[in-house]
Amino acid sequence: MKKKQKRILIIRSDRIGDVVLSTPLPREIKKTYPESFIAVLVRKYTKDIYINNPHVDALILLDDIPFEGLNNFWLKVKELRKYKFTHALSLMPTERTNYLMFFAGIKTRIGVGNKLYQFITWTKSVSRNKYIPLRHEADYCMDLARKIGVISDNISTEIHLSPGEKEKVAQAKKKYSPNGEKLIGIHTTHGFSTPNMKPEEYRKLIDLFLKEDGIKVAVTDFDPPGIIKNIPGILYLNKSGRYFFIDIASMDALVSSSTGPSHIAAALKVKTFTFFCRIPVCSPGLWAPMGNEAHFIQPDQDYCDTKCPGAKKCWFEGDGGIDAEKVFSKIKRELKF
Repeated sequence: MKKKQKRILIIRSDRIGDVVLSTPLPREIKKTYPESFIAVLVRKYTKDIYINNPHVDALILLDDIPFEGLNNFWLKVKELRKYKFTHALSLMPTERTNYLMFFAGIKTRIGVGNKLYQFITWTKSVSRNKYIPLRHEADYCMDLARKIGVISDNISTEIHLSPGEKEKVAQAKKKYSPNGEKLIGIHTTHGFSTPNMKPEEYRKLIDLFLKEDGIKVAVTDFDPPGIIKNIPGILYLNKSGRYFFIDIASMDALVSSSTGPSHIAAALKVKTFTFFCRIPVCSPGLWAPMGNEAHFIQPDQDYCDTKCPGAKKCWFEGDGGIDAEKVFSKIKRELKF
């Protein structure tokens, strides 16, 4: 008797970096269940991460219909029912998505945690009670796939470019580095969920790069701080979506705090130099870019033990922190220029 096809919905409705860290799941599920149908449910602003992914059969948007109001809720339920999903893997559950899965008639629903709304809808759970601070977030995500029989430790992230996009990457390399210069991207802003250097320190870093022969610098922020704007000799690549991916893929390395662009670069197999503090919840053990050549720049242990004002307030200032000279030395050593 032929086995019923697994029709699996992966739900990741939060930020860009978190969505990138979910990309190993479709690939590893397809290795175990090659005949399965896999869809992902994401928000509009993160959908580009999954466009052109060969392991994903359908891309569904959570917020193409305004989320307010019961009528819109039932419209989304109706849309999901058409796919006849057998499984739902909710990597970061919310009450609304939990009820969407329940009323969409998905028989096997798996989430994280033990919320009341999960209990009353008989949602299975992968517990994080025995939380290991230095275990990677992408590996925790893979636990939900393991719950349905996937056996894998491959958590390398991926973003897939089309042949046309790859050609545009080659064109961008020629345009941005016409004489074969190394192109280093710098993303100076962040969402204030992690520590970062101040704009003034990024400016010092840019000035150090500008003194080097064979180096081009590209600022990738959509709206960089004033001190970073209008610097002679700098490229400003403030694009979005897939155009942003093309620019990142044309680079030799990206420098940033632990934020979405660093994960995008990793998924495109671009070298990253990422700032991390040593607090476990913000550490590279939990949030490192995955799948590329990733370098971590951290303050001294004593700095974090004695001077840290809190991860969301830290600018790595002072002795033992992170400054332009420290970052520049690390990059120059690794990129050999």
